[in-house]
Amino acid sequence: MHNITLINGDGIGPEISQSVMKIIEASGLEINWDIQTAGQDVIEKEGTPLPDRVLDSIKKNKIALKAPVTTPIGKGFRSVNVQLRKSLDLYANLRPCKNLPNVQTKFDNVDLVVVRENTEDLYAGIEEKISDEEAHSIKIITKKATERICKFAFDYAVKNNRKEVCVVTKANIMKLSDGLFLDTYRQVAKSYPQIKQREILVDNLCMQLVQNPSQFDVLVLPNLYGDIVSDLCAGLIGGLGVAQGANIGYECAVFEPVHGSAPDIKGQNKANPTALLLSAIEMLRYINEFDYADKIEKALFKTLSEGEKTADLGGCLSTSEFTDIIISNL
Repeated sequence: MHNITLINGDGIGPEISQSVMKIIEASGLEINWDIQTAGQDVIEKEGTPLPDRVLDSIKKNKIALKAPVTTPIGKGFRSVNVQLRKSLDLYANLRPCKNLPNVQTKFDNVDLVVVRENTEDLYAGIEEKISDEEAHSIKIITKKATERICKFAFDYAVKNNRKEVCVVTKANIMKLSDGLFLDTYRQVAKSYPQIKQREILVDNLCMQLVQNPSQFDVLVLPNLYGDIVSDLCAGLIGGLGVAQGANIGYECAVFEPVHGSAPDIKGQNKANPTALLLSAIEMLRYINEFDYADKIEKALFKTLSEGEKTADLGGCLSTSEFTDIIISNL
């Protein structure tokens, strides 16, 4: 029996959370879910989108599955995702991007992994208003944070039989900050002679990703570039509805889909639970439940390969119908 925190989010979060819990239960794996609410829906009651009880639950259980939480654009509270990562020191954002069966894409040979530094860069949130016509954001890059994310990327490559780790920067322009990231990568790479090393500028990477994505294996990037590139890579495999993610630290790990809370379809039984389910499968492997992870993944792939899909993937199934078919294929 595993004790796992479930943050069921807002928008479509509760619907896809129910779907994933139902599928895992049907697989036969016993999980004691500690269900926690966070985000926009709890502000009125508790005065914060991320109550201490949520952090306490994750610290206790060490593992969490998180549905999407709404982040207002340009105003309102700061991102719950950013607060979770900083509060729990979840320094590594892991986003595998691989083609799924019968999901139509421009390319059919995508199999890469984005490793994004999660705690600093422009996401440190250090901003100041100079005047009504000027505002500054400060980019933070440290050797300590860069060293551990590069080690994470190389260790992941070794463990998962990957052949190359490519560092992504804009060090030709930001010679001090991105230059430090690049130099630190080079130092770390010396300890992994069995893994190929590669360096690329972020603008060149984006061009090459949409021309020939199969040339890339593991990418390691500072926070902002990692955020943007991971969404680009999600587009290569069918969109955010099938893009999984994980935020991993030394003590805790939080697994979550890349997509947002989609409040426009909240409560309509239209949401695609695939990204959260893929994140849960990755979570099961993280806790060494490989047989259950493989079993659920095979059922999902069988469902997709038979053309059974939600509307965002060109199908006509509701969330609940899609869930029931996966369970029947277990």
